[in-house]
Amino acid sequence: MLKVSNLNAFYGKSHVLHGVDMHVGPGEIVALLGRNGSGRSTTAKAIMGLVDCQGSVQWKGREIRGSKTYEIAHLGIGYVPENRDIFPKLTVHQNLLLGQKRGKTKPRWTFEDMYRMFPRLKEREHTEAGVMSGGEQQMLTLCRTLMGDPDLIIIDEPTEGLAPKIVELVAEYLQELRKRGISVLLIEQKLTIAMKISDRCFVMGHGSVVFEGTPQALLNNTDIRKEWLEV
Repeated sequence: MLKVSNLNAFYGKSHVLHGVDMHVGPGEIVALLGRNGSGRSTTAKAIMGLVDCQGSVQWKGREIRGSKTYEIAHLGIGYVPENRDIFPKLTVHQNLLLGQKRGKTKPRWTFEDMYRMFPRLKEREHTEAGVMSGGEQQMLTLCRTLMGDPDLIIIDEPTEGLAPKIVELVAEYLQELRKRGISVLLIEQKLTIAMKISDRCFVMGHGSVVFEGTPQALLNNTDIRKEWLEV
């Protein structure tokens, strides 16, 4: 579905990504791992057209590099940034409503689905999003993206700052996406959740991919983990 080839990205004169190659298949959870500053978030932003880049980004065989971010989103790629972009003065329900795309006659996800997966959002349905906890806002951001009915969802650090119980809930949520045929590109610093639910892993370091393989292969590769992941 998603194929990234020889991707180079820049912030002004700074060369941040150096020839990144990666792919995500249908109904697959792929983890993009690495320390802070390794280029994981920049890779997501480059895919979504948010930073200057060179190379190729193909979505279902179509070249999308150079497209506008809203055009990429309408093609079926959802993006959940790490800064939890919610509309603070709007209620939970209104935030979810804004996530819907017009023209979808039979979307895979409904308000009832969101409230079933995260009952806490149902309890806060008419609450302004800005007064909710960080964990609740993370749930809301994930659900609002899903309301757009993407075929692939890119999620940047979904467990950052969340309580262990909520982290487990997010893991279950991502596995539910896979059951419904949605692909996931999971950007994570923590190995635990990625090793538990991902089909394949990419490890980044200094703006390049330094490892590709299964979670088990990564667990068995002590050198890669020590050099590029462990603190």
